[in-house]
Amino acid sequence: MIRLLVTGAGGQVGRALLEAAPLVDVLVTGLGHSSLDITRKDEVAERIAAERPDIVVNAAAYTAVDKAESETEAAFAANETGPANLAAACDTLGMPLIHLSTDYVFDGRAEGPYGEDDPVAPLGTYGRSKEAGERAVRRSNSRHVILRTAWVFGASGHNFLRTVLRLAEDRDELRIVDDQYGCPTPARDIADAVLTLAPQLLERPETAGTYHFCGAGPTTWFGFADAIVEAAAPLTGRRPRLVPIPSSAYPTPAPRPANSVLDCRKIGETFGIGQRPWREGLAAALATCFDNPAGTAH
Repeated sequence: MIRLLVTGAGGQVGRALLEAAPLVDVLVTGLGHSSLDITRKDEVAERIAAERPDIVVNAAAYTAVDKAESETEAAFAANETGPANLAAACDTLGMPLIHLSTDYVFDGRAEGPYGEDDPVAPLGTYGRSKEAGERAVRRSNSRHVILRTAWVFGASGHNFLRTVLRLAEDRDELRIVDDQYGCPTPARDIADAVLTLAPQLLERPETAGTYHFCGAGPTTWFGFADAIVEAAAPLTGRRPRLVPIPSSAYPTPAPRPANSVLDCRKIGETFGIGQRPWREGLAAALATCFDNPAGTAH
């Protein structure tokens, strides 16, 4: 049985990993920030040495994209220093590290989907800190997988799905950006991808490297919101009017990539991991939301 240690266990993907791992006979230990501060190098080294997992998954991150513009030090501590500490500790103990990253390492100006080898050019502090974290992992641990994903959503945590459900409760109109493209990705699908690639990384060290994984099918934030409202309406009785707007009509402290679509062929060819259409993941997440009131957006 593989023993997995997950940092950032309180986040969307961390929670999904804790739920999914036992279903595939993986023994998992989850550590949230209160249990392990990954920015503390000695603490990280001691805890990983004590736990002795077969592999570490870093799902911890500073993800407040706009707030990062005014909290640069905190963003780089969590997204660069933390991964560097984990990578070094894993390397010392001879174990692999799976590190989650983001589409925000790209500037969004490409005309087609981004491949793993396309040049990175982050637009804001969050993206720069995540790109710095990627470099730190590559420097410190040769047995790593950097898994870039995008537009993560689920029945719990802070994400676009839950925000739209909350706003739809009491608003008759929602104005949603319609000129940013990406692929919504269920947190559970990311967890399943990690659990599929982890044993292969242990058995085949040559598979180490950078990979992309996201839901199948590009859309815009408006298209995503429209699908959420349409699917939730029979459950909520609410169907607010959606109005598409340009990014210029919704200015934010941090710029967003106009194109966040990721090419995921490599992960399929290497690990046999396919992409589920994001609408299927949306249906599953909504079912969880409304079957479990504790997981709703209220």
